[in-house]
Amino acid sequence: MDLSVVIPIYNEEANIALLYERLRAVVEGMALPGGYEFIFVNDGSRDQSMALLRLLASRDERVRYLDFSRNFGHQIAVTAGLDGAQGAAVVIIDADLQDPPELIPELYQKLHQGYEVVYAKRRSRRGESRAKQLTAKLFYRLLAQITHISIPVDTGDFRIISQKVVAALRQMPEQNKFIRGQISWIGYRQACVEYDRTERAGGATGYTYRKMLGLALDGITAFSDVPLRVATISGFTVSGVAFLVMLYTLYARFISHDFQPGWASLMISILFLGGVQLIAVGVIGEYIARLSANVRQRPLYIVSETNIAPPPSPEASA
Repeated sequence: MDLSVVIPIYNEEANIALLYERLRAVVEGMALPGGYEFIFVNDGSRDQSMALLRLLASRDERVRYLDFSRNFGHQIAVTAGLDGAQGAAVVIIDADLQDPPELIPELYQKLHQGYEVVYAKRRSRRGESRAKQLTAKLFYRLLAQITHISIPVDTGDFRIISQKVVAALRQMPEQNKFIRGQISWIGYRQACVEYDRTERAGGATGYTYRKMLGLALDGITAFSDVPLRVATISGFTVSGVAFLVMLYTLYARFISHDFQPGWASLMISILFLGGVQLIAVGVIGEYIARLSANVRQRPLYIVSETNIAPPPSPEASA
């Protein structure tokens, strides 16, 4: 199979039909001799998204779907789609149509110029608030500064990757997924295609500020030790300042005898030290929580229903 298109779905009943029509028109226009497939991953939608996917699958055998037992998150949904993808090249695209399917032929053509990854870089982001654009811009640049790998700025998960990259991603079982960071960590030759992001076609976004913050924490803790270093350096700095203050206090008390008992300075010192300690403990706790999640080795997702046939067992193929 030449191409697989992975589409995570969460309450996208308003966009599924239009997305399918645009995807089909684009991919059929590419005249792929080996064929293609669309893999929709229903991530615990509460609307009629799953019913629409079943209807599409009954009409088009190239439509595959996976239905999760509950909402596991966008990155896990993308991972499940990649696990089931059979194409030599795999496109990841969201269902809200902010990322245009019409860009797929250009991504596909670029991939075959000797690259393993071609990501779509946003020139502009229409239909998003200034606060969201500002926080996204700051996050991408902060992540680029503190991580030890080069993660492209102003990019999401909209990209095309080769089966070689998909195979490498399947070897990364960590629970807190940050796929664009994992793809950058894998390496290989990568290129970009710029585009202008449009507004949502319909429905409401499922990516709240809370989920965006969670994704940001996953990206930072998965690919950077800088927060731990900051906590350590802050601890040494505060300890040094506290030691100097202690020396000055002893000098004022026993040598110069020039001191005033003060409640304000005492409380400020206590609150400052306590705040730094809580921040350090919180940072360490974030890393420990992620280690604990991976140690438990629970499955990344549970599939309630699918029309994707399981791969043949070694005994059957023998």
